[in-house]
Amino acid sequence: MKLRTQTANTIKHIGQRNILLGTIILTLAGFITRVIGFFYKIFLSKVMGSEWLGIYQLIFPVYGIAFTIYATGIQTSISRLVAAEMGKRNHKNVGKILRLGLLLSVTIAAILTLLLYKFSDIVAYRFLLEPRSASSLRILAVVFPFCAVTSSINGYYYGLKKAGVPASTQLVEQVIRVIVVYIAAYTMGNGNHLVTCEMAVLGLVIGEIASSLYNFFSLFITKSPKDLISLGPNSSAIPVRRRKIIKEIIISSIPLSTNRLLINILHSIEAVLIPAMLRRFGLSTKEALSTYGTLVGMSMPFIMFPTALINALAVLLLPTISEAQAMENEYLIGKTSSVSIKYSLLIGIISTGVFLLFGNNLGICIFNNQEAGRYLVILAWICPLIYLTTTLGSIINGLGKTNITFINSILGTFVKIIIIIILVPKTGIKGYLSALLIGQLIITFMDSFYIIRNIRFKFDAVNTLLKPGIIVAMAGFLIKSIYEYFKKITQIHQTVFLLSFCLLFCVVCIIIFAITNSVSKSDFK
Repeated sequence: MKLRTQTANTIKHIGQRNILLGTIILTLAGFITRVIGFFYKIFLSKVMGSEWLGIYQLIFPVYGIAFTIYATGIQTSISRLVAAEMGKRNHKNVGKILRLGLLLSVTIAAILTLLLYKFSDIVAYRFLLEPRSASSLRILAVVFPFCAVTSSINGYYYGLKKAGVPASTQLVEQVIRVIVVYIAAYTMGNGNHLVTCEMAVLGLVIGEIASSLYNFFSLFITKSPKDLISLGPNSSAIPVRRRKIIKEIIISSIPLSTNRLLINILHSIEAVLIPAMLRRFGLSTKEALSTYGTLVGMSMPFIMFPTALINALAVLLLPTISEAQAMENEYLIGKTSSVSIKYSLLIGIISTGVFLLFGNNLGICIFNNQEAGRYLVILAWICPLIYLTTTLGSIINGLGKTNITFINSILGTFVKIIIIIILVPKTGIKGYLSALLIGQLIITFMDSFYIIRNIRFKFDAVNTLLKPGIIVAMAGFLIKSIYEYFKKITQIHQTVFLLSFCLLFCVVCIIIFAITNSVSKSDFK
């Protein structure tokens, strides 16, 4: 009995270590990928211009909806089933689950490829309300089966608790995409924005093809499920029939896919509505797409960039909360939630300060677009809400209440769409900015309400909001004054000079936070 207990504890320890290591690997890869993607967006804005950047952004709702149908639920189902069979020490069913899940996902993806390729003109004209996006949609359609391969194999590796391959897959796809687009833009674009847009989509396709091939060949290099079972395979395990596996994959994937599909459809409606409502406001098609491209393709990547840190926190947070709940450790849940909320808000407050102080300058220096800078200043106030919502959502999901985050997201997005329809035709882009703020406020409020009702945690308003707010304001005034003085006389490149001062501001704020005990080592004890 003692030996059995020790063995169980050993397996538990190994499992926890694998999860932690996998989480760290995914976090680092996700952060690097986000950084590459951020600078990639800057590059696209320069070679495309705001109008064609807007057209390019329009195709991604279609990509998201299709991915949800053929990949999202199936990937999770493969992961769960593989993990379950590994828990039973039944390696024989693991390969079968991967093969059948892969076949199902690729089949659905191939059907969607044919449908989108054939009806691309209709989708572009009637749904996206932009006929010029049709050629990009046809190129995009080719990528679906390869994405299906990648997502299915990633699900398999997640089930084995081996995060190395999925993490490196992200990097492979992003790096190859950037290289292809960079070369194609300068060798084939020749100032033709339509061709440049098509090349950007082609870069995505080639990147996904490369990552799917990388994933496929990794299956022959990495350890087999049999080798990963520490106590040896279970010889008495019963093989599962193919029909049963397919049935389980379909049944378990439908609820998740349906939820994600509904959210993606609402986001797609939102994306299509913005240019359409701007035209009702009185803007021409070119002006509407330029405004949309500037906001979504230039300003929003800046606003969302700090989420690389928040997402890393969220990824680490979910298994911690889940494990604490399994142990019925309310103190650990409360402590983890308190610290996570605090640091999400601190990052949000610093980001707000950066964009309020340097938003206009960033728009001009990085994008050579004054409007992008103006939107950054306006959107600065939304940063704490976005970052906090990410953390709150991860806490709620860690408690196993994914339906709560789903309902709250649906409600917030639905309200946002209504406001867009009402305000944008009357007030222009200001109406959409208002919709963003109100929609995010609703989601944040609903998530916060659930957390407050169900978790006992401490919230130190003084060290989380009051002192950081004062510090950011005072440090911001001083550093902005120094920046404006030296900007006129410095010989350093203006972009480098500006980014250096943005970084300096963040560092100064963090140091003062530490000196004033707004942040401390005790938070992590």
